Amino acid sequence: MRDEDAQYDRPRRRTRPRTKDRPDYSDAVVAVVTTVDRGRYTLLFEDGTVVTAMKSRPLGRQGVVVGDEVRVVGDVSGQPGSLARIVEVRDRRTVLRRSADDDDPIERVVVANADQLVIVTALADPPPRPGLIDRCLVAAYDAGMDPAVCLTKADLAPADEIVAQLKPLDVRTVTTRQDGDLEPLRDLLRDRTSVLIGHSGVGKSTLVNALVPEAHRTTSHVNEVTGRGRHTSTSAMILPLPFGGRIVDTPGFRSFGLAHVDIERILRAFADLNTAARDCPRGCTHLAGEPECALDVAAANGEIDPARLQSFRRIMASRSLADEY
Repeated sequence: MRDEDAQYDRPRRRTRPRTKDRPDYSDAVVAVVTTVDRGRYTLLFEDGTVVTAMKSRPLGRQGVVVGDEVRVVGDVSGQPGSLARIVEVRDRRTVLRRSADDDDPIERVVVANADQLVIVTALADPPPRPGLIDRCLVAAYDAGMDPAVCLTKADLAPADEIVAQLKPLDVRTVTTRQDGDLEPLRDLLRDRTSVLIGHSGVGKSTLVNALVPEAHRTTSHVNEVTGRGRHTSTSAMILPLPFGGRIVDTPGFRSFGLAHVDIERILRAFADLNTAARDCPRGCTHLAGEPECALDVAAANGEIDPARLQSFRRIMASRSLADEY
């Protein structure tokens, strides 16, 4: 090479060689993700400190959702302008999922680590939608969460029919009315992490504001023509309850798909039915009309409650009945 050409040579890299050693983050502290907003995560520490954080680069595309327990480093003072880093997402105990519709294979995690799903349904204005309740029950059993139903506006219509439908499933139910006593609902929520879910107009945000006055969740009215409300909660948010426990207020969904549901996982939530189903042939769907289903034999022999089997099959059949919020 000629000397005059040497000036055009690419300079040699003088960067340090990459190391395989990674920080152990032994000083990381644990927090719970309470809200997610465009790449920023609001975290709640055990001592009540609230911190804003972002994901560290090694997490890559790993999702962080409301309810996740995470390990955090950096500035965890919670002072204005401070920013911490999430370096690890702990294993999730429960995961509430949904898909956009029943044909969508993509699962969306709604909330992690909650132990109770409370389905909020109005008894009137708008009218109750039993099919939607059934689909939410399926999602709760699939997530490994205890389901419960809160029936609002009991001053407008009776709750007897829906309560009777849920009784064979051992689903806890509470009813509320305008300016009524909320103590039964507080007892249901106390010392638990509960997800409140329901379509718009059923009074979910009103309940949240009554339970946590400082929440200031926006409420809406029901459209007189469509009988539906307008979605007011735009993102999931964890709120500590003053009497113990936490609630997760979720936005209304236009659809609650169950494409991800595994029927065997649902069946395990029903110990009596699961035991009887061990004698079913391979590939049995356990639904009505399934030939040689051992559940029918067990019901005929008095080994399981026929009403409970009927209720189980009703909620499982709801997987194929689309129902919008």
